[in-house]
Amino acid sequence: MARPWLTIIGIGEDGPEGLSAASRDALSRADVVAGAARHLALLGEIGPKGWVWPVPFADGVEQILAMRGRQVVVLASGDPFWFGAGSLFAERLQPGEWVAHPGISVFALATSRLGWRLEDVTCLGLHASSLARIRPHLAAGSRLLVTLRNGAAVTELGGIVTDLGFGSTMLSVMEALGGPREKVRTVRADGEVPEAIAAPVLVAIDTAGGSAMPLAPGLRDDLFEHDGQITKRPVRALTVAALAPRHGEMLWDIGAGSGSVAIEWLLRHPSLGAIALEANSDRFARIARNAMALGVDRLRVISGTAPEALAGLPLPDAVFVGGGGDEALLQALWALLPVGTRLVANAVTLESEALFAAWQARVGGELLRIELAEAVALGGKRGWRAAYPVVQWSVMR
Repeated sequence: MARPWLTIIGIGEDGPEGLSAASRDALSRADVVAGAARHLALLGEIGPKGWVWPVPFADGVEQILAMRGRQVVVLASGDPFWFGAGSLFAERLQPGEWVAHPGISVFALATSRLGWRLEDVTCLGLHASSLARIRPHLAAGSRLLVTLRNGAAVTELGGIVTDLGFGSTMLSVMEALGGPREKVRTVRADGEVPEAIAAPVLVAIDTAGGSAMPLAPGLRDDLFEHDGQITKRPVRALTVAALAPRHGEMLWDIGAGSGSVAIEWLLRHPSLGAIALEANSDRFARIARNAMALGVDRLRVISGTAPEALAGLPLPDAVFVGGGGDEALLQALWALLPVGTRLVANAVTLESEALFAAWQARVGGELLRIELAEAVALGGKRGWRAAYPVVQWSVMR
């Protein structure tokens, strides 16, 4: 059997001392050793075979793939398949073309310093992502391990945690774990961040205080910025339940308004994806802000109207139409969507209600009439104020 041409090696801050015999052998045979300047420096003098990873990172992946036929080693931090570059190569190459020799992950090193159970900790790789992604995970008693790009990001993280009401949270700032430069310092989130924090950086978050986001759908309306165009909390909870998100699925939210349904969909699980379609430019910008504030900046927001703007989009597993449905849209969706796609549409007008009733009679599904009322002041007493009824049609294509 042919020897793999690509070897992915996880290197720690202890440099060559922590490498396995197989890793050392691969390095001795390599024509090219590729890695960030910091990784190459950990190996010491490796001569002309050293290849510094370019910016942007994706360019380096393509250049490495073009080296097929030579013996290439790619260096990554710790375990290359824990928020590392390993999968970027594995998914592009055939079995037998590559082999990996992982090191100890920075998350394992962190828990060994703190005495935390790794299986009870949420691990996030935010060294190349928005720090707002921590929002859904903050709850009193929760523990997080977060990789960060540099020391400045630690200050930013502390500010975000404090602004969200978790200022008494303890942050353990960990630098260069596993090597001679290792340092661990613990501060409050609302306290003064240590100076001169050296990369690589990981922060352990022992959350305290604050108001956690609920795990069930139906966030308070005031958590969303909106202009009145929002699926209200009780109806939204019923809508997300009808959409029934499953692992790895994609949602189209057509006429997204504030983006509340797509955001609640994404909050159910990190594997979920969503595309929000909105024609109004003010609402378009508002959706993006809501997604960022609630920790799901992975929401893709598209400006346009359906069905025209749907062309070329990745096909969904579920579709939500939030009040703007018409015959042309339903016809287009029925022609476009694969068999098995779930469609949920909410009607607030008599015309939309009649349209959904006609479609339900033709293709099936369920009709649900949602009538809600809330208690409000009525003189010196209280009375019920009814909201407009909503008719919800849910069907599988």
